[in-house]
Formats: sequence, C-alpha cells, structure tokens
Amino acid sequence: MAEIRIAVIGVGNCASALIQGIHYYRRYTPDDAVGLMHYRLGGYAPEDIHVTAAFDIDARKVGRDVAEAIFAPPNCTRRFCPAVPETGVAVSMGAILDGVSPHLADYPAHQRFEPAANPEPGRDEVVRILKETKTDIMVNYLPVGSGKATQFYADCALEAGCGFANCIPVFIASDPEWAARFSERNLPIVGDDIKSQLGATITHRQLADLFRKRGVKLERTYQLNTGGNTDFLNMLNRERLASKKTSKTEAVQSVLDERLPDDNIHVGPSDYVPWQKDNKVAFIRMEGRLFGDVPMNLELRLSVEDSPNSAGVAIDAIRCAKLALMHGEGGVLEAPSAWFCKHPPRQFSDDEAWRRLEVFIRDRTAI
Repeated sequence: MAEIRIAVIGVGNCASALIQGIHYYRRYTPDDAVGLMHYRLGGYAPEDIHVTAAFDIDARKVGRDVAEAIFAPPNCTRRFCPAVPETGVAVSMGAILDGVSPHLADYPAHQRFEPAANPEPGRDEVVRILKETKTDIMVNYLPVGSGKATQFYADCALEAGCGFANCIPVFIASDPEWAARFSERNLPIVGDDIKSQLGATITHRQLADLFRKRGVKLERTYQLNTGGNTDFLNMLNRERLASKKTSKTEAVQSVLDERLPDDNIHVGPSDYVPWQKDNKVAFIRMEGRLFGDVPMNLELRLSVEDSPNSAGVAIDAIRCAKLALMHGEGGVLEAPSAWFCKHPPRQFSDDEAWRRLEVFIRDRTAI
C-alpha cells in the first residue's frame, strides 16, 4: 500500500512523541507491540507514516532535520525511541500570527520558544510545499489558543488538497462553516482537540457514565490538571485557555443525562509546574448521592506522560483520514472524530463512538 505522507504543524512535544512512535514500533510485531489501539489500521502500520513537511517558528528547530528538531528545547517529553533516523526533511519557518502568547517572553529561553529570524511564509508558499511534497494529511499541533494560525493552515490544506487532523481545541471540524468547506472540497477532517489515550478526559467521562448507569446522582465535579511543558506554560494566559476549557467541559457534560449547572462543574488546566516537564497530573473529584439520598464522593489522581498519551490517538486519527482520502470521502469523519477528540461535531457515548469507529475502519479496509 502507499505510504501516508504527513505535514506536522508545530514541532513540539506532541510531534516528538508521534514521530518517535512511528520509528519505535518498527521493531515490534503486532503480537509484541504495546500501547497501540490498532497495530494495523486499514492495512497501515505505524511505520507507513512518513513526515514530508514540518513547520515551526523556533530558531532551535527551523532549518534542522525533523529528527533533530523533535529533541530541541523547549521540548521535554520522554525520549523513548533510542534512535530516530534523519528524515531528510528540514523544518520550515511557519506563520506566527497568534501562535505565540506575549506572556511567554517573561520566561527563560529553555522554557519558551526563541523566535526565528526567518521571514514568515505566505499562504502560497505553504501550499507550494504541501503540493511539492505530495502531503496527504496535515497534523495540527499548534499551541492552545492559536485560532488565526490554525485557520491559516486549515485554509492551506484546503487549497493544497490535504486532509486535516486538528489535534488542538480551536474549533474547525466542529465549526459548521469550516466543516462545509472541507466537505465541498471532498477532503477529510478529524477534530477537534485530540482525546488522550488514557488521560483525564476519557477517565472523567467513563466515571461520569458509570455514575449514570449505576443510578448515582452526580451533583458536583472538578478536574484539575498541572504540568510543566510549554502547553501548560502557554495556558497561563487565561484568554488562550477559553476554548480548552470549553472542549474539556463539554466532553464530560455530553455523557450526563442532565447537564450540571456551570457553578457545579470545573474542568481544565490549573497551573504550570516547571519540574513536572511533560508529566501531567490530573485530580478528579466527583460528589453525588446514592440509594436513600446518602452522599458519596470519589477522588482520583492520574499521572501520565502527556505527549505520548496524545500520540497514541493521533496515530490512528491520521490513518483514518488516509482511509477516507483513499475512498474519496470528504468532510468531517464523524466516528473517528467522536472517538479520538474531545470536541467533535457530534458527541456519542464512548461505547457507541468506539463501535462506530470499528465499523468505519472495517468498511474501508481492503480484504
């Protein structure tokens, strides 16, 4: 089968984990591989994904081979693949727009980006690169709050004829106008905001669903997250955090029979702890009433390496988008978006989203 050619937008921790994973699983057979939801998806193994273009704005990454750039500061995720071979693809200068929060200038360089002096590319230049590299899918890993920058790259994908995997909480797939544009161009999009493999959101949803199924009245809940990567540093700007809070909150509210009042639910990143690096710690509390109106509460602490947790899902989202391209399907991929993302256009229970995803894959897999 043909390879899957991807362009990575933002060569940060999530991109590092994804690219490491592509090479890491080369050494394993399907029976030995741990940590994948699907070793082969639609006939594609992780090693069939190839980076053909990459964009960033950090001087420590622009111009370097992708295999080097994924380990350049301020990236701090775990290095779990001992050797990532050179790709032959140099990181291109990207469009800045709103991709950088002004408050990052207050932090030391090792904790933030160093702006590259290269001129920013226009839309035509990005489209040219995508076409010349025959890119299939653009993978958006820009910082939270990069609304204008995400729209810029989504527009480039439409012009270049690429699918789009929107891994961040800027609403493209769940925006009717953008969804319509991808449908009109017959190009697939998966989004919005990747749901980690076993992260705070999927865990919180499962617990909320358990309360509902077991007849426990959920009255109040919170989810507090801390981390030390650039994403958490970026989200100290509360204005950039708005879409992230919406995405995570709606992911939990959507599995409840009755929405909780805004004052009784709080879901979102809480603080930046530098020494945690790419480790994310989530604290979940749920308060409710059991049989006889007897009160109960549940508290959970979850600690995960944030970026590999995301990459374990993105690798499947990319392959689903490629399957849609092969079968001439455009617009929002409903089942993959519901299973892989926090803020899809249409929410399903996790059981139903998983079932629909498996049907999606089966129906598009060559026998």
